[in-house]
Amino acid sequence: MKKDTIKTNIKNLAKDLKLPYISKSLEEEIKEANIKNLTYEDFLLSVLENEHDLRKANGIKNRIRQARFPYKKYIEDLSLEDLPQDARDKVKIFSSLDFIETGQNIILAGNPGTGKTHMAIGIGIKACTRGYKVLFTTIPLLVNELKESRSNKTLRAFENKFEKYDLIVADELGYISFDKEASELLFTYLSLRAGRKSTIITTNLSFERWDEIFKDPVMTAAMIDRLTHKSYIVNMNGNSYRLKETQLWLEEQ
Repeated sequence: MKKDTIKTNIKNLAKDLKLPYISKSLEEEIKEANIKNLTYEDFLLSVLENEHDLRKANGIKNRIRQARFPYKKYIEDLSLEDLPQDARDKVKIFSSLDFIETGQNIILAGNPGTGKTHMAIGIGIKACTRGYKVLFTTIPLLVNELKESRSNKTLRAFENKFEKYDLIVADELGYISFDKEASELLFTYLSLRAGRKSTIITTNLSFERWDEIFKDPVMTAAMIDRLTHKSYIVNMNGNSYRLKETQLWLEEQ
C-alpha cells in the first residue's frame, strides 16, 4: 500500500475514533519522527501524548464555557496585599480545592469591591481545570430559573441538573429581596446540596441582615444553619479593590 494511502487511511480512522490531533497533525509528527529517527514505540507515545494533552485542554475549555462565568478571573491574579486579611489567610486553602472533596461551602461576606466575585470565579475556574463540573449563577438569576421551572413543571429536571454540579458559585446574595415563593425555592435548592456538594456564596450582607432578603426569620435561621454548617465563612470587609483600581487608572491618564 502506498504511503499516501496509508496516511489517508490513518487520518480517516483518527476522525472516526475522534482523535483530532492525529487527524490534523499526522504529517508533522511523521516528519518529526524521521528527523529524530524515533522508534515505532517512541513515535506512538509522542502522538498519543499530544492527543491526550489536546483532549485535556479542550475538556478544560468546555467546562469553563459550560460554567457560564460572566468573565474570566484567575485566583493567581488576586492582589493578596489588597485582600481583607481573612481572605488572604484562606486563599491557599481554597486553591487546594479540598473543600470540594469534602462537600464544604464557602461564604464570602463583605462590602462591595473587596474581591468576593473575583475570588469566587477564580476558585471556580481552577476547579474546571481540575476536572470538576462547575456552574456560575447570580442569586437573582437562579431564583428566576427556579420560578420558570416551577411554572413549566420542570422542577424535578432542574433539581437533577442542579445536584450534578461539583461546585456552584452563587453570586450577589443581598442585592434584592424575594417574595415567599422565591425564598422557599432558594432555601430548598441550596439545602439540597448542604453537606454533600459545595457552594460558594458571595453576599454584601452580614448574617443578621439576611432576614431582610427572605422576610421569614424562621426560614432565614434554617438557611443560615444549613449553609454555614462546617463551612468556611470569610470576612471580606475592607477597602474597595475596584476603587483602588479606578484611582490608579485615573492617575495614569
